Amino acid sequence: MSGRAGFRAPGIYTAAQIAGWRRVSDAVHAAGGKIFLQLWHAGRISHPSLQPAGALPLAPSALAATGTLATGKETVSLVTPQALATAEMPGLIARFAEGADNARRAGFDGVEVHAANGYLIDQFLRDGSNLRVDTYGGSLENRARFLLAVVDAVARAWAAECITVRLSPTSPYNSMSDSDPQRTFGFVSEALSMRGLAALHVDETPSVQFDWDVFRRRYRGSYIANAGYDRERAEAAIANGHADLVSFGVAFLANPDLVERLRSGAALNAPDRATFYGGDERGYTDYPTLTALSGHAEPS
Repeated sequence: MSGRAGFRAPGIYTAAQIAGWRRVSDAVHAAGGKIFLQLWHAGRISHPSLQPAGALPLAPSALAATGTLATGKETVSLVTPQALATAEMPGLIARFAEGADNARRAGFDGVEVHAANGYLIDQFLRDGSNLRVDTYGGSLENRARFLLAVVDAVARAWAAECITVRLSPTSPYNSMSDSDPQRTFGFVSEALSMRGLAALHVDETPSVQFDWDVFRRRYRGSYIANAGYDRERAEAAIANGHADLVSFGVAFLANPDLVERLRSGAALNAPDRATFYGGDERGYTDYPTLTALSGHAEPS
């Protein structure tokens, strides 16, 4: 419950949630697909109204992010979080492992540890949000300790080849920064290389501070590139060896039949950003497919 960020954020910590996700995974498998569950904790990107007993959100350090959050009743400003005590860390790590085990029970094919985009694990990694002086702060080894402990705990529920990790070394989203992202995330990628993961999934937000080719060479394993790719850039990245796969987020959200559109060269629907993180089905289930646009009946 402490990991929630926003109204109706999905979870996988109750029997009802596991049963609901089983319906999703079954539908994906029936269509011939594979599906991974992303495990995450919002950290400071939450609000007391979303927390058990109205508690403060948890984070590495008592530093507030700038911004607002939709709680379902109103939009509120982010607050200064409560810094996690060292003694709380093992229990928090165990909850990631529990989520991974629940994902298996829900029929997923694997899990992704979300260590990106300004949420809890990313908050530990970057020195702009982690001012700790215990074994989870300060040095690169200490700031990476939480992520690596989570990955190792999750790997006790899943084989490593069923686990991916998502990073966003240069994304400023959710008030994130690091004094030397090339050094920080080069260390992280090398540490993850030794764990035999299915892939490293990376948000490559452009930055003059970062050499993506150097970073890519430091990770010895399958690499998924992300952030602003279109078909042409994706094909080039795979052809020149920069990436093994390319993921599409916004484009897939706005185009439920994105694969077919890319194969056929069809035009893409424009995403309606006003509906992002809106809390209901608008902007998630109402984008038209090519079949609908052509006037033909949708398959049952």
